[in-house]
Amino acid sequence: QVKLVESGGGLVQAGGSLRLSCAASGGTFSSYVMGWFRQAPGKERDFVATISRSGHGTSYADSVQGRFTISRDNAENMLYLQMNTLKPEDTAVYYCAATDRVITSRNKVAEYESWGQGTQVTVSS
Repeated sequence: QVKLVESGGGLVQAGGSLRLSCAASGGTFSSYVMGWFRQAPGKERDFVATISRSGHGTSYADSVQGRFTISRDNAENMLYLQMNTLKPEDTAVYYCAATDRVITSRNKVAEYESWGQGTQVTVSS
């Protein structure tokens, strides 16, 4: 299984930006569909964004569409999430996830096999 380590979280004011990174090791990164999920206190883990193995295909949750951008660098084994125009409701622990299986629902937690430890994002109003 691939090992995933997130970084880049922090405290930011509403309207600000953050860039999350996820470093992958121990697998062939380009063979994994990658995703970002988030979990707020007392809530379920929710889909944020996903990206195809090549990086050419992306999809987003409605709540972040137009504000967040997922990208990957297969040469560097890195996944990114650029978050702009942040809102207090974006406050959560953000997790990167990976799967090398053929899946049909890229927005579902259960489809992903490997997870990072998470990075906290806090947006103040």
